[in-house]
Amino acid sequence: MRSTLRLLADVKPARYLQPHAPTGLTGLTTHPRPRQALLILYTTTLKKLQNIPESSVYRQATEALTKQRLKIIESTKPPGYDKWQQEVQQKVAANPDLVKAISTPSGALAGVYWTLTGRVSELEKRHYAENMETALRQIKEENEQFEKLPESNKPAVARWSTQQREDEKAEDEEESDAAAPSIELYEEPALEAAQISEIENQIGAGLIEEVIEVAEGELKLVDDMIKFKVWEELVEKPKPGQWTYFGRDRGGDAS
Repeated sequence: MRSTLRLLADVKPARYLQPHAPTGLTGLTTHPRPRQALLILYTTTLKKLQNIPESSVYRQATEALTKQRLKIIESTKPPGYDKWQQEVQQKVAANPDLVKAISTPSGALAGVYWTLTGRVSELEKRHYAENMETALRQIKEENEQFEKLPESNKPAVARWSTQQREDEKAEDEEESDAAAPSIELYEEPALEAAQISEIENQIGAGLIEEVIEVAEGELKLVDDMIKFKVWEELVEKPKPGQWTYFGRDRGGDAS
């Protein structure tokens, strides 16, 4: 039914789906590179699942489903894929420090990306050095002023100074994250509309864009489970009977 909605949303039947065109579902547009997105999402999910104990039922179930869907995606290659693969592999070989490849567990190519790194100019280096000298001079002056304070005021001033340094450090870390090198992906050739339809039929979970949204949510869930270590023992043990189901025959005497 949802595949039909996509076809109805496309006025002209075409060999390729128009990127970002309506899919027929509100708020969901056609993904420009769904195969590549799923390959990377599934590969990343499987890698991160290794951080969860093998005995975890969640890990076992998620691995099984992810591997099944990854196999479906890997088996469908867009027209011109072999030529594209050869070209990007040459780029990886020529620039191993800048161009990186992402491989699936089976060894297939999931994606190729390069890192955009900014180069620091001599002017920026000199500006940094001058700022460092100013900062050191300012610290020395503040220490001298602190020593001149009455002893009763020093604890409060020290606490304020410590808090200010922590706030500045947090701001610097945020700015550092924002200025991190950006990643650019070499886009693989687009799948034909018929190929996308075949993938959707094999997975059986709606449009491929819906499958991508589910994969993104699953990856975030894996991150959260690793972060909170949900497999560990509870810090506060449940009271006896806390998780007992409240059934008809468990509520005590009816009288």
